Amino acid sequence: MTLLHKTKKVFLDFLLKLDTSWWLEISTDKPHCIYYFGPFRNVKEAETAYLGYVEDLENEAAQGIVVNIKRCKPEVLTVFDEDDKLN
Repeated sequence: MTLLHKTKKVFLDFLLKLDTSWWLEISTDKPHCIYYFGPFRNVKEAETAYLGYVEDLENEAAQGIVVNIKRCKPEVLTVFDEDDKLN
């Protein structure tokens, strides 16, 4: 692998890390979960969509719902507290 090829790869990896879209991060107290919905092109699109996701969670009896709109690249779409399932 040439130096030019290595440099190009490092630069492209850097650009990919910068490419973060807008996501909804919705956390609930009961069950203790964090959900990611997206990606969205802009904040306005995320703001328009979040009410539907919150309504679905409310229909499933989720409690303590908190919504954050942020730029990120979630590695998983649902983070669930396994210990919460046992209580």
